[in-house]
Amino acid sequence: MRATWNPRRTAVFAAGALVLTVTGCGAATDEGGTTAAPESTCQAGTVSYGETDPEVEAGTVDEEALVVYSGRTEELVAPVLEQFAEETGIEVSVRYGSTSSITAQLLEEGADSPADVVLLQDAGALGALADADCLAELPAGTVDRTFEEYADDDRRWVPLTGRARVVLYDPAQVPEADLPADTAALADPAYAGQIAIAPGNASFQAFITAMRVLEDDATAEEFLQGLVDNDSPVFDGNGAILDAVEAGEVPMGLVNHYYWFEQAAEVGAENMSSEMLYLRDGAAGSLVNVTGSGVVSSSDRSEDALTMVDFLLGTQAQEYFAEQTYEYPMIASVPVADQLPPLEDLDAPDIDLDDLASLSATLQLITASGLA
Repeated sequence: MRATWNPRRTAVFAAGALVLTVTGCGAATDEGGTTAAPESTCQAGTVSYGETDPEVEAGTVDEEALVVYSGRTEELVAPVLEQFAEETGIEVSVRYGSTSSITAQLLEEGADSPADVVLLQDAGALGALADADCLAELPAGTVDRTFEEYADDDRRWVPLTGRARVVLYDPAQVPEADLPADTAALADPAYAGQIAIAPGNASFQAFITAMRVLEDDATAEEFLQGLVDNDSPVFDGNGAILDAVEAGEVPMGLVNHYYWFEQAAEVGAENMSSEMLYLRDGAAGSLVNVTGSGVVSSSDRSEDALTMVDFLLGTQAQEYFAEQTYEYPMIASVPVADQLPPLEDLDAPDIDLDDLASLSATLQLITASGLA
């Protein structure tokens, strides 16, 4: 179930028979009775986050459809978006890319963006869009359906799924007694050459951003230098780290939890050679980041956009994420997969996830460290 994506690809999903109608999101109606775009203060270039991708930028969307900018891969979210189109009768056109490139694309386009809905894999990216006034305020009835501690206080986006940071390890190489005790220990000289990382991956960058927010830039800089001094093995992404630990090529690696569960679903948990350590220390290594969604403030289809956000928080979509991608659902009525520890047992840090929006400062530290 490892995700791959084609950044040039856009997808259009056809409509079914049923059309749902909701109100809210500040849409206005013009004299002809059609929904007009609300006034938007989303100004191009006011906030920086990531970099645009020429291939993403070159992709096209059908502006007659509901346009979704997705920073989640097509393999993972297309089934849910297809269900939405079938059940609501709303045609959907999707632009796929990495979360950072999709966010940068919308920030560059500003109020001229064709996007109606964003679907992103990092709270920091959602916070950046909110800071640029590119997301509309959502109705309380929508936001109140999810967990308060993971939701945006200003109701501009909602969390859809949670993902925990874990240390993958090969028990044949690392006895349980020798595992890192906490987040700081990940950069300890005792683990030189042993803990694989993916500095170019959004989840690693969010982890370092959380460290900056929870402590300070100096602590994050010192931690990154420790990884450099340890000659920590560097990989392109979480999936590659999982493969390396499974193959015994590296003893440990820092990833998101669901990668292990997705592979275990494919090959059987009994056939996995790696195990997971949840640090549970209330620091950045115990971060529970979220994927999320919001309505673009310049959308002229805000009612349909809100229908999608509500659908993604509905039982059908939340069960899909819990059962197929092994992420944490963000509504209380849908249980987590049996194999996962409860959210409340993870000792996640007390952090406003909007504060993860300061990606540019994190990237500067990672680049200066020589890891990227």
